[in-house]
Amino acid sequence: MDVGVADDLLRRSLVVHKFAVDELMTKLRILGEEFDLVHRHDPIEHVTHRVKRPDAILDKLRRKGLPADLSLAADHLDDVAGVRVVCPFVSDVYRVRDMLARQSDVEILKTKDYIARPKPNGYRSLHLIVRIPVFLSDRVEHVKVEVQLRTIAMDFWATLEHKLYYKYDDQVPAGFVDELTTTAAMAAELDARMEALHLAVQRDD
Repeated sequence: MDVGVADDLLRRSLVVHKFAVDELMTKLRILGEEFDLVHRHDPIEHVTHRVKRPDAILDKLRRKGLPADLSLAADHLDDVAGVRVVCPFVSDVYRVRDMLARQSDVEILKTKDYIARPKPNGYRSLHLIVRIPVFLSDRVEHVKVEVQLRTIAMDFWATLEHKLYYKYDDQVPAGFVDELTTTAAMAAELDARMEALHLAVQRDD
């Protein structure tokens, strides 16, 4: 394929994923503001987003045993586009999930609940793969987006874990691994206590 044509196809593919992220960000902003207006509580603390770089896409395709062909990404990768939603409380994580599920144009394809069933290292988060329509000038494309929902405590722990694994090139010393597992349990306990306090405050309103 001509290099210019390939570059154009790549730009179109990635920009469609960007548009999908934009659509989802708008939905989340509206849902958060509306819930805050009605219930005086915003279930969304903050939201971040990203679209994978071309080199990261190619690397993941190779790791999956697939040809390094960007045209395969949409069919074989679920996380080219990603949105991370950080919530104040665990109940808010599931509340946001439920609000998204009620949107008529949001299709939840996969769910991995690492809150109910944490990973062995203590990682906790709710992962969704959703598909949403992107309305272009000449067509509608249905694009997959990975959505990670987690509490502030979960996000703090996951950020630290990521930095440690990056610093040590995935060869983290055993002492750090043990400490991460311990602090994950502490973060879960903090979430539980803050949730109980939140519920007590709500009952007093």
